[in-house]
Amino acid sequence: MRPASRGSRALALAWGLSALPILAAPEWKAPPQPKLGELLVLELREKDPANPAPPRPTVEDRLGPLYLRALEPLPDGRGWRFQVQALEPGLAVVPALDLGNGQRSPELRLWVPRSIPYGAPWVGFGGGNDDRLPAIPFPWAWASLLLVPPMALAGWGLRRWRRGSAQRRLAHAIHAFQHQWPPSNRERATLDAAHGLGRDLLAARFGEAARAWGTTDFQDRALGPWVLWLRSLDAARFGRSEPPFPSTEQLVAVIHAAKAEVEVRP
Repeated sequence: MRPASRGSRALALAWGLSALPILAAPEWKAPPQPKLGELLVLELREKDPANPAPPRPTVEDRLGPLYLRALEPLPDGRGWRFQVQALEPGLAVVPALDLGNGQRSPELRLWVPRSIPYGAPWVGFGGGNDDRLPAIPFPWAWASLLLVPPMALAGWGLRRWRRGSAQRRLAHAIHAFQHQWPPSNRERATLDAAHGLGRDLLAARFGEAARAWGTTDFQDRALGPWVLWLRSLDAARFGRSEPPFPSTEQLVAVIHAAKAEVEVRP
């Protein structure tokens, strides 16, 4: 029994010694935030100085999903440096590498973000709604030049509209006066309405001072029909029919023919 016991102990010791290189696997060193399309530097290093440096890994053109661009030993000879490139977004899993001496490297997991700066060389491999667009300021100075033609047109239109405001006011006053004159009856309210519209017409043509003009003012300005207009209204208020109401055509014609002393300006 003793020889068998000694043999099994020696076998267990030999197996344990052979398993030491397997248990003491080298370690990966990777950048914390890899970027899509850019060259990444990965290091496979033996941390324990008592163990020999790992041999050259048997890899060809790819390291898992990463494209291998260069492979060289570390300056201190304790491992290998990989230059790889991630051309696919998402989780990149580098499987364990067989180092050929019974050792296997640990599995490496890298998260490659999908979003990359807009305009980068590899934007086509990422893209999507999360792309960061460039901060291009709006050209306010140049855009303001586009406002010059419409503003000039608007200014011209406003000036033309203001110049024509007196004519529009006069046309509106004539239209309202023609609907009310001559009065349809001799009631006081009807006569007052006709008198008010006549004063509005005079003010639209000659200015606000014309609202207070009397017979003398009309005669001085050669507005004979309006003298008759004023006298006929006064007579109608007292129930008289003489003098008769002048026609609307006479009143409007003398308004157009007369020269305004005070033009209504905007």
